[in-house]
Amino acid sequence: MVKKRPCLICRRWFWPDRRVGAGQRACSERSCQVGRRAQTQASWRRRNPDYFTARLLQLRRLSLEEGTAVEPLQLPPPLSHLPWDIAQDEFGLVGSDFLGHLGRVLLRSGQDEMGAQVCASIGEISRVSLGSGQDESHP
Repeated sequence: MVKKRPCLICRRWFWPDRRVGAGQRACSERSCQVGRRAQTQASWRRRNPDYFTARLLQLRRLSLEEGTAVEPLQLPPPLSHLPWDIAQDEFGLVGSDFLGHLGRVLLRSGQDEMGAQVCASIGEISRVSLGSGQDESHP
């Protein structure tokens, strides 16, 4: 027998569908199903962070093997200003793609680190005592 349970999204109580049973976590409202699906996909992306990068590299390699023309990687600045055509000539498509993705990861990591330092600096500034604001010189 399946008991009533609270919806994971809207927190309203519902009767789970008999076909799903105790595994149903969200009610059948459309907005709750959309929210549940978004949570599931976000959880999957957190568990598999490199999936889309690896898939892109694999598809580009397969299209190269088939002889299909391959578009250059779209990289953010400042990586987009580097001569990737020379890197592709030297290392091949797979090697230059790997270097491009490595550069993207390093760039993102550096930006995250700079953001953390800015937050820490702002926290230190807010802790500085400014005193009473009056002139403390005595005649």
